[in-house]
Amino acid sequence: MADPRRAIPGVDRLLAQPWCRLLIGSRGRVWITARVRAVLDDVRAGAVPVPDSVADYEELVQMEVARAETLSLRSVINATGVILHTNLGRAPIAPEARDAMRAAGGYGNVEFDLDTGERGSRYSHCAGLVTELLGAGDALVVNNGAGAVAVALTAHAAGKGVAVSHGELVEIGGGFRIPEVVEAAGARLVTVGTTNRTRLEDYARAVEAGGVGAILKVHRSNFSMSGFTEEATLAELVRLGTGAEVPVIHDLGSGLLVDSGRLGLPYEPTPAQSVAAGVDLVAFSGDKLLGGPQAGILAGKAGGVARARANPLCRALRCDKVTLAGLEATLTLYRNPDRAMERVPVLRMITARVEDLELSAHKVVRVVAGLRAEAGAEPLRLEVVRGRSLVGGGTFPDARLPTAVLRIEAGSAAERWMAALRAHAPPIVARSRQGRILIDFRTLGAGGDFIVAAALSGLDADAPGGE
Repeated sequence: MADPRRAIPGVDRLLAQPWCRLLIGSRGRVWITARVRAVLDDVRAGAVPVPDSVADYEELVQMEVARAETLSLRSVINATGVILHTNLGRAPIAPEARDAMRAAGGYGNVEFDLDTGERGSRYSHCAGLVTELLGAGDALVVNNGAGAVAVALTAHAAGKGVAVSHGELVEIGGGFRIPEVVEAAGARLVTVGTTNRTRLEDYARAVEAGGVGAILKVHRSNFSMSGFTEEATLAELVRLGTGAEVPVIHDLGSGLLVDSGRLGLPYEPTPAQSVAAGVDLVAFSGDKLLGGPQAGILAGKAGGVARARANPLCRALRCDKVTLAGLEATLTLYRNPDRAMERVPVLRMITARVEDLELSAHKVVRVVAGLRAEAGAEPLRLEVVRGRSLVGGGTFPDARLPTAVLRIEAGSAAERWMAALRAHAPPIVARSRQGRILIDFRTLGAGGDFIVAAALSGLDADAPGGE
C-alpha cells in the first residue's frame, strides 16, 4: 500500500491556489508561506490526516492562520473566587474607564496645553483629582505601585539611609522585597526594631545617628501579625520626621479610597488618612482596591511630590496616555462614593450578597440541564454550595467572603474539562480539587454566568462524573 504522504503537495503548489493568493494579499507572502510550511510539517509528522486533495488544505491553512493571529493577551472569565487575582490582571476596570481608554487610542492632549497651545505635562493628568479626593498638596502618577515607592526613595534618599522597621521588610510580590527596592533606589537600608515590636525610640536612635534620608513606613497588607506586637504610629513618625527634617514616606499598597466598613471588611487605612497624618508622601496602587488600571500614585506635600517629579527615574516610570485616561475616569467615580460602590467592579464584587450569587448559580444549573437535555448529552452532576472568596492582590489577608460555588463532579475527566473551559471563548479559569471543578460566582463579572452556562453545556461526558 502506497504511503499517502507521497501525495502531499509542495509549498509552491499551495501558494498558487486561489484561496491562498487571497490570504497572501491580505497578510503578506512571507507570513502566509510560514503558515503553509507549518501545516505541511504537521501533515508529514502525522499530527493531522493527509487531506484527500489540494483543495482540502484550505481549511487546515485557515485554521493555522487563525491560531497564529490569536492574541496572547485575552479577556478571561475569573471563576477562581480571588477578586484581585494577580495572574489575571488584578482589578477589572469600570465601564467608564474602558470607554476612556478606548478613546485615548487616538491623538490626545497628553503633553499639550489646549489653553495656551504650547507643550504641557502628562503629570497634570489625574493629579488634580487625586489631590481633591485625598486633600493632598500635590500628586504624581507613575506606572505601578513599586515604581511609586522607588521614585520617592530615589528622589529623597539616594546615597543616604532609609529607616524601616524590621517587621516591615516585606516581599511585595514577584519575588521583589523592600530591601531590594531600597537598594535599587541607591539608598542604604537601616533596619530598626525587631520583627514583632518596633517603637518610636528605635526610629529616633537611627535618625539621631545621622545619615538617614527618609523614614519608610510599609503597610503590611499581604500578611498579618498578632500577639506580642507593637509598632510606632504614623502620627508619631511624622512628628519625629518633622522635627529632624527627615521626610516620612508611607508605602500603603492597596489604594482603598472608601471606608472599609462599607465593604463589610476589617479596618484598612486609606491614602486620605495618610495625608491627614502629615506624611510627606504616600504611595499606593491604582489597580488594587482602587479598581483602576495598573498605576502607582504618589500624593502628599507639594515639595515632596515636586522633588519626585523632577527625578530622572520618574520619566522612566511614567504612564502612557491610555493608563492615564482609565485612571482619571476611575478617580472621577469616587467624587460620589455611592456611585463608586456601584460602578467600580472590585467594590461591587466585594459587596455582592451571597444570596444573589446563589440565585445566579441555581439559574446556571437549570440552564445547563435544559441545554444538555435538548442536545441529548449526558447530564452533569452539579451542586450549588457555600464557599469562601478572597479579596486577593496582597490585601485583607485574613478576610474571607461567603460565596456561592458551583461544584461539578468530574472524576477522572476533571483535568480534561478544566482544559476545555480554558479553551472556551472566552476562556474560563476555575479551580479543581479532588476530581471536582469549582466555579465561584463572586468573581464572574457581568454576564459571566451566561458564559459559564454555555461552556458547561458543551462539555463532553465520556467519563462518568462520579468516576
